[in-house]
Amino acid sequence: MQKPAPTATTRIWENKMKVGFIGLGNVGAKLAGSLLRNGIDLTVHDLNPDLVAQFVARGARAGETPAQLMRDCDTVITCLPSPAISDVVMQEMLPEVREGKVWMEMSTTDEAEAKRLGALVIAAGGAAVDCPVSGGCHRADTGNIAIFAGCERATFDRILPLLTTMGRRILHTGELGSASVLKVLTNYLATVHLVANAEALVTAKAAGMDLNTAYEAIKISSGNSFSHVTESQVILNGSRDISFTMDLVKKDVGLFQEIAERNNVPLELSPMIVQIFDDGIARYGARELSPNIIRRLEDATGLQILAPGFPPQMTDNEPEEPGYEVIPQGKRPS
Repeated sequence: MQKPAPTATTRIWENKMKVGFIGLGNVGAKLAGSLLRNGIDLTVHDLNPDLVAQFVARGARAGETPAQLMRDCDTVITCLPSPAISDVVMQEMLPEVREGKVWMEMSTTDEAEAKRLGALVIAAGGAAVDCPVSGGCHRADTGNIAIFAGCERATFDRILPLLTTMGRRILHTGELGSASVLKVLTNYLATVHLVANAEALVTAKAAGMDLNTAYEAIKISSGNSFSHVTESQVILNGSRDISFTMDLVKKDVGLFQEIAERNNVPLELSPMIVQIFDDGIARYGARELSPNIIRRLEDATGLQILAPGFPPQMTDNEPEEPGYEVIPQGKRPS
């Protein structure tokens, strides 16, 4: 479904702006798809030529290199699996950064790296934004995902039409790097909830509870969480497919731990979560789907945590709606 008709100001902006998108993985392809679906002039690049070809078939241009995208586009978005890969891509793009160019980093990355790479872009005359997403691949697919954006306010206002095309709730988090801190924090919380949900579901089964009833009890109670209403469903289905893997969980929790250590916060749960996923990776492999962390408890108890009536994958049933800026509670719009 296409976003409702944009305002005249947004339409003028969209007609002039050429956007490059690098990284067509699980999340990136869906974000890029929202741009293309809503009429943005889009050039894409990925190491997998088949992914690029799929977008070309839908009307996008194929980019040759990251440098070429930065040279020919006004804004380049990166959505990549690790800070190290973002660094490699940025080093290729940097010689082509000029005044007026914008780099939007939508990867889940480290605050320090976002600031370091962003500073290079700014020194070359461009503008930089760290703008990771949160809410699951199924909501990225419909343009209803939440997006955090760390940058100067003038830059935020400039890219807001792009952000509201890719997402529904858009939060300006402050200076460059602040969005990455909050993204890592929210991913950490989702991981804690996933591990807790696994323990709760296995304990419910061991205690003789009907798992369909247990799911509903958690859903309507103070024990509910975003993780429960998404990941618990694919756990109970048995597919365990949330389009996220154990190595990515470990990366995100590690980034959270690094932020805490830089700021002298003595965490207790975070190191335990890292140990749990280290064990999961050792048992099942780094690319195992992250909800299968429950297999550690299934193996230990001999129980299967399955129930009828749950979907193999999550889909977003809400219609695509216009995005908007979220104003933090207690603050007035600037």
